[in-house]
Amino acid sequence: MLQSILQGGESPALSAALFLGSAVVVWLAGTRLAAYADRFASAAGLGGALVGLLILGGVTSLPEIATSATAATRGAGGLAMNNLIGGVALQLLVLAVVDVLIGKGALTARPPRPDVMAYAGMNVLLLSVGAAAAAAGEIELFGTGVGLGTAAVAVAYGACLAVARAIERQVPWTPAPVEGRPAPDEEGDEDDATSNPKGSVAKLGLLIAATGLVILAAGYLLTRSGERLADATGLGQSFFGAVFLGGATSLPELSSAIAAVRLGRPQMAVGDVLGGNLFNLSLLLAVDVLYRDGPVMAEAGAFEVVAASLGSIMAAIYLLGLIERRDRTVLRMGLDSAVVLGVYAAGLAVLYTLRNTAAQ
Repeated sequence: MLQSILQGGESPALSAALFLGSAVVVWLAGTRLAAYADRFASAAGLGGALVGLLILGGVTSLPEIATSATAATRGAGGLAMNNLIGGVALQLLVLAVVDVLIGKGALTARPPRPDVMAYAGMNVLLLSVGAAAAAAGEIELFGTGVGLGTAAVAVAYGACLAVARAIERQVPWTPAPVEGRPAPDEEGDEDDATSNPKGSVAKLGLLIAATGLVILAAGYLLTRSGERLADATGLGQSFFGAVFLGGATSLPELSSAIAAVRLGRPQMAVGDVLGGNLFNLSLLLAVDVLYRDGPVMAEAGAFEVVAASLGSIMAAIYLLGLIERRDRTVLRMGLDSAVVLGVYAAGLAVLYTLRNTAAQ
C-alpha cells in the first residue's frame, strides 16, 4: 500500500487513512519531542525566553518544516505556503481551546508578561508583511528564484528576535496584579515551569534526533497523501494546506499548550503558541529557496491575503485581551477567545469560497 501511495496510484480512502495515521504519529512524536527539547535546554543550561523561542519553537515546528519542505521540493507551492500561513490561525485557535480548559476566568485576564504581549504584536507584524507581499505581487531578487516578500518576512523575523532579546535583558515594566487574581510570580517562572533536567545532554540529543527523524518521515507522508486528498476532494492545495495540513502539523503545539495548562501555566501556553507562529512564518524563506519554479509568493493571491489577514486579526484580538485584562467569560472562555472562534469561522467560510481562485 505504501508503495502505491508514494507512486500516486492509491484510492482517496487509502490517502485519507495515511493522512490520519501520519497525523497521529506527528501528535505523539511531537509531544515527546517538545518534552525532550525542554529537558535538553535545562540539562545544557540554556535558559531564557529567547532560547526557548529559538529551540522549542524550532523543535515544535519540525512537522511544519517537514511538510512544507517536502511540498516545496515537489513543486506544490500553494500547499507549502498555506501550511505555514494558515497554520498561524489554527494555532491561535489552540488558545481558545486552552481557554475552555481553564474554565475559571479568561485566559488573558492573568497578568501578562511583556514578552508574551510583544509576541502577539510580532505575529501581527509578520502576517501583515506577508499579506502585503501577496497583495502587491512578488518580485524576484537578482535572478535567484527567491522573492522580495519572503525575504522581507525573514528580515522582519530577525528584527523581532532582536526586540525579544532586548525585552529578555531588561524587562521595562511588570504588570500589576488585579485584586483576586494571581500576581505574575505566583504562576512560577515560566522559563522553568516544565524543565526536567533528568538525562544527559548526549542522550537527550540522540532522543531528539531519533524523534525528529520520525516526524520528518511522517511529515513526508502527510504531504504526499495531502496532495492526493487536495485533488480528490476538489478543495485545492491552498485550502487543504491552510486548514487540514496546517491543523495536522499544529498538533504538537496543541498538546504542549494543554500540558502547560494542566501545570497551571496558562501564560506559558500563550507565549509558546505566539512564539511558534513567528518561527513558522520565518520558514517562508526556506520554502522559497526550495521551490524552484520561481518565487513561491508569486503564486499567492486573494486566498493568501485573506489567510494572513485572518491570523493577523486573531492575534490582534488576543493582544487587546492581554492589554484589557477584563475577566469576562462566555461559554467557559474569555470574551476574546469567543470572538476569535467567531472570526475564524467567518474567515474559514471566506477561504472556502476563494479555494477555486487560489493558485494551485
